Amino acid sequence: MSTYAAPHARDAYRENAVLTASPAGLVVMLYDGIGRFLRQAASAMEDGDRPTASARMQRAEAIISELQVTLDHDRGGEISGRLAEIYGFWRRHLDAARLEQDPVKLRHVIAQAAELRGAFAAISG
Repeated sequence: MSTYAAPHARDAYRENAVLTASPAGLVVMLYDGIGRFLRQAASAMEDGDRPTASARMQRAEAIISELQVTLDHDRGGEISGRLAEIYGFWRRHLDAARLEQDPVKLRHVIAQAAELRGAFAAISG
């Protein structure tokens, strides 16, 4: 496989995974993205690389925003309300982490996202 074909194969695999995933499976993928981007941001913070840390945090924040706007409060009831509170907490925590350049705050969000990821993974089977 050429070096040119490898990224395309990976993209095709990801696209197929997204298109065939259940709604809960899609949420699992989003939580995976939050964790990945925030781990990268924490590492960049520790290295003093503010631009990379900020860029990775922005990617995680975009995922959190997507999760927030797709909550169905009519059908989700109390669960969607609790998730909205959690996502709001994450946003505030990330703002504080950015201001203080504190990777520990990022790791708190990573840990919580991992817990929720596990719950959604159990739902998606």
